[in-house]
Amino acid sequence: MGRVSQAQAQENRRRVVDTASRLFREQGTHVSVADLMKAAGLTHGAFYKQFASKEALVDEVTAHAFDEIARRNAAGLERHDGQRDAAQRALIDAYLSVEHRDNAADGCPVAALAIDVARGPEGREARRTYAEGVADFAAFLAPAEAVGGGEGGIARLCTLVGALVLSRATQGSPLSEEILAAAHAALTEAD
Repeated sequence: MGRVSQAQAQENRRRVVDTASRLFREQGTHVSVADLMKAAGLTHGAFYKQFASKEALVDEVTAHAFDEIARRNAAGLERHDGQRDAAQRALIDAYLSVEHRDNAADGCPVAALAIDVARGPEGREARRTYAEGVADFAAFLAPAEAVGGGEGGIARLCTLVGALVLSRATQGSPLSEEILAAAHAALTEAD
């Protein structure tokens, strides 16, 4: 078998990162390299041609996931003609939905990766990227009148993430949807 072209190697890397992003959000970063590569449709050996280690992949996937949030938030602002309150309300509606609860693979990395990042060493790139991503997401959620961008946004983010995690953990019981509804009411009652 011959060498792959540079373009194919880049495509393979993108495929691994996209696949890992979904699997890590759905199952955690403990997914084996063999299972990850099988899901990506590539060989186990191909992993080490793309990444120095699984930790390097976790670092890249964390950055990729938070870049995705930033793109979604920017697109939300654009869809709502720059109206921050409307974009935030649409995000809250989608975030606290049964669809989001049931689809961790495409869901929020803040909720999905929190435990794995917390258990990792403090000096890891993934931890730094995660902290920056959380700060940026909180700034997006801050009320327009908040000075400095983060005021109020952190509380909103904590409410969103906490409700999502609890609703996923109680899925299958009536409490799960009650949690989503209560958090939604708490975040939108002033609207």
